Amino acid sequence: MNIGQAAAASGISAKMIRHYEAIGLIPPGARTQAGYRVYHDKYLHTLRFIKRARSLGFSLEQIRTLLSLWQDAQRASADVKAIALEHVAELDKRIVELTEMRDTLADLARSCSGDDRAECPILRGLETAEPADCCASGGK
Repeated sequence: MNIGQAAAASGISAKMIRHYEAIGLIPPGARTQAGYRVYHDKYLHTLRFIKRARSLGFSLEQIRTLLSLWQDAQRASADVKAIALEHVAELDKRIVELTEMRDTLADLARSCSGDDRAECPILRGLETAEPADCCASGGK
């Protein structure tokens, strides 16, 4: 199949497939004599693997490592588990950060009367250097 068909079958855009090839995440597709890329089922399986890993938030470098382990029949599952647990820890950290951001913004929004006055606690809160300093109600 051509790159458009591979994109449709994998759910990854042709542009991203080319990007993944350019950065060496996946090998370039085979080419016809006319220079068109040709993709086979094994290649689609790899693209779907990448798509799923991206949907779970893995970085491209983590995916590169996971692909290497996936293709290594002699791998230790402990190596894969370590990458997954490291990513879980990263996600936990991001969840805490996002929760703090949400709470701060919610506090700022609650302190805003939302009327026709120019005074705006939200904008005043965005002026401050430290997010903890911006919460009129003591937020975090």
